[in-house]
Amino acid sequence: MSAEPATVLVTTDLTVGGMTCAACVRRVEKKLAKLDGVTATVNLATGRARVTHPQHVSPEELVATVETAGYTAALPEPPKDHKQERADGDEADGTRAERERLVITALLAVPVLVLSMVPAWQFRNWQWLCFVLAAPVAVWGAWPFHLRAVRGLRHSAATMDTLVSLGVVASFSWSAYALFLGGAGEPGMRMPFSLVPSASGGVAHIYLEAAVGVTLFVLAGRFLEARARRGTGAALRSLAELAAKEVAVRENGVERLVAVEELRAGQVFFVRPGERVATDGQVVEGSSAVDLSLVTGESEPVEVQPGAAVVGGAVNAGGLLLVRATVVGAGTQLARITRLVTEAQAGKAKAQRLADAVAGVFVPVVLALAVTSLGFWLGAGADPQAAVTASVAVLVVACPCALGLATPTALMAATGRGARLGVLVSGPQALEGLQHIDTVVLDKTGTLTSGHMSVSRVTPVPGGLGKEAVLRLAGAVEQGSEHPLGRAITAYARRALPGRALPGVADFTALAGRGVRGRVEGQLVEVLVPDGELPAALTEALSAAEAAAHTPVLVRVDGVAEALIEVGDVVRPGSYRAVDRLRRLGVCPVLATGDHEAPARAVAGALGIEEVHARCTPEGKADLVASLREQGHRVAVVGDGVNDAAALAGADLGIAMGSGTDVAIGAADVTLMRGDIEVLADAVRLARRTLGTIRVNLAWAFGYNVVTVPLAMVGLLNPMLAAAAMSLSSVLVVGNSLRLRAWQPSPAARGRAR
Repeated sequence: MSAEPATVLVTTDLTVGGMTCAACVRRVEKKLAKLDGVTATVNLATGRARVTHPQHVSPEELVATVETAGYTAALPEPPKDHKQERADGDEADGTRAERERLVITALLAVPVLVLSMVPAWQFRNWQWLCFVLAAPVAVWGAWPFHLRAVRGLRHSAATMDTLVSLGVVASFSWSAYALFLGGAGEPGMRMPFSLVPSASGGVAHIYLEAAVGVTLFVLAGRFLEARARRGTGAALRSLAELAAKEVAVRENGVERLVAVEELRAGQVFFVRPGERVATDGQVVEGSSAVDLSLVTGESEPVEVQPGAAVVGGAVNAGGLLLVRATVVGAGTQLARITRLVTEAQAGKAKAQRLADAVAGVFVPVVLALAVTSLGFWLGAGADPQAAVTASVAVLVVACPCALGLATPTALMAATGRGARLGVLVSGPQALEGLQHIDTVVLDKTGTLTSGHMSVSRVTPVPGGLGKEAVLRLAGAVEQGSEHPLGRAITAYARRALPGRALPGVADFTALAGRGVRGRVEGQLVEVLVPDGELPAALTEALSAAEAAAHTPVLVRVDGVAEALIEVGDVVRPGSYRAVDRLRRLGVCPVLATGDHEAPARAVAGALGIEEVHARCTPEGKADLVASLREQGHRVAVVGDGVNDAAALAGADLGIAMGSGTDVAIGAADVTLMRGDIEVLADAVRLARRTLGTIRVNLAWAFGYNVVTVPLAMVGLLNPMLAAAAMSLSSVLVVGNSLRLRAWQPSPAARGRAR
């Protein structure tokens, strides 16, 4: 019997509208989960749902399912410029309408609040003026809450809007009863203001200030919250702004301007000083310095010349460049960064999943508590208005919004900040993993070292030609060599002698297995493997080179030994600081490399790494990781090659160098875009700060409700103050998250563990 084919799952993103609190999030997730084989993660802060579903479930069916829950849903539009502008325009219109509603509500509500709170200003029939001003606030000002509450009622759902709507309706209805039937409409009526609800001699109090205060404070809180949440998404917008809109291409020797969407791989385009590179490519003509700080976090401009790779979004800080496009569209590094940041912001931390579970029953529980409070006070013989007031206070003080915003706002701010620093995380699970790691397995080549042959030291013979003269001659003769050692010496000589062209070489000869020789400016220059007796200074240098597992080459001029040049895969400058900072953070470094024992020990000794595993195969690295995890360690692996992919995937946390292979990046949870291992310590500190912020947010969100709801039930909260506290709760959570946008890996902070 043949096995049934495995179900193919696909992922679809939806834009969900109408969500206002964590209860909405929970409802949408549960509604989608009722479809066969469907799972969904909904983000309140971004208004996005990430849905994993079988192929037979169409995106249109997902949209329809969300709509049956009482919310709007749509598939994200393609990122075309005109559509983005239209979306921005729609968003601006929505913000403008919210602002107008808030301003008009404030103009109507403030006189009601002042007259109700300052008895000395209460003139004859003041209460009727307040009633006239409060009516449009309770109806039109609170209309968005009423509308969403009714929509939820039709779908048997209760949300934050249900609580606000009921609170406004109850306050206004009680006030109308008091004015028309309860004696509060008498011309000479005066009403004292108290922070604690109270009743007086047979005349019902009016609570118009509660009706307008709830509406005003909740509208103001939602408006401020929306602005703050928009701030947490600034990183994605700034990434989108890095993309060029138009590009000048060269076709048949003629330059023409085209939209960047029309650019194709293989086309040559111009990048003038001050312009952004349109897409990933290779320089074919010109030289310049490009600023990568906004793309990879690299602080220093990078010099490029023909043959060098450039990244889309980088700024040309120097001369004119002609670049051949190698990757366009979704495959560019900038597009990958944007996609990773977006995906990371869609996830949820473990603590947030608990908060969402609580929010799923939060609103029904609050409704039950409000009814219980009303029944208790009436049953205890209390004045009806005191009972109604306590019940209304319970409705409006409860705040599931803060629960829903605790994680996504912090995550949006942190992932955005990380992207600007050159750290890309795949989601909250990666942040949690970064926070808890205690062991990091480091690859050597390309991670701790540069990954290519470089000159590490030049030791001239005392009293000889001197370092510069020897470098000039050795670099000149090696121009004719194709060997990696020769290319490294020539490149080093050009860097060490800027502005001085290397002379030509004549009679060049490659000596198989030994080196090269040639005539430079009439002198016989030989660059050879050392043999025979050497001067004392060079003998010491030779011993040091062998201890460091570097390759030594001897430079002889007219038969006289003049210098020893050490060539090897040099340690990155940032590796020293990175290993030291990781130790200060309580993370133990382990070196695992496929290289030989001698170079591995040399690098480990230079960096102070005690545990070394040399000659590791890809399987050996994966086995090492498994062994460390079995010992109870939380293991992260840092690598950049195909040989690291298995270990990256098997670790608690995989970290890829941004300069590494796509296989390594694809298997990793975190990508260091700068190709600098030192940024790993920044990533750990950012993760710890982010998870700390999330914990504070959730503690506040839970603690606020635990304290204020009982106070409201026992009659110790005025509904107006309850509304102000509820709105402030959400704003505080978002404001606390926004602090992550300003987080800096300062030099002072780098010197101490957190």
